[in-house]
Amino acid sequence: MTKFIQVVTTVDKKDMAEKIALHVLEQKLAACVQISNCTSLFRWQGKVENASEYICNMKSSEELYPLLEKAIHKMHPYDVPEILATPVLNGSESYLLWLDAELQNITSV
Repeated sequence: MTKFIQVVTTVDKKDMAEKIALHVLEQKLAACVQISNCTSLFRWQGKVENASEYICNMKSSEELYPLLEKAIHKMHPYDVPEILATPVLNGSESYLLWLDAELQNITSV
């Protein structure tokens, strides 16, 4: 297992997805953010809802997760945003080296 994670959040507008992506990239809290459109069906306040959303899939590290989560919360328009982290079990050595080089060095913060 690696120290890397993928963090996912969803928002209702593409410009907000891009705003979050640019912010976490500028802060070096994520090395890459992929944005894609999806249809979400979910329960909210006792009803089943259907919404068009944008998924932000962010590549980061476990040690940066608290800062990344805080940054997402600060910008996110939802009352209860989806913010889920999953571990990266393995990956190509060259990609993981690139990922590591592009992330904030938390010891220097």
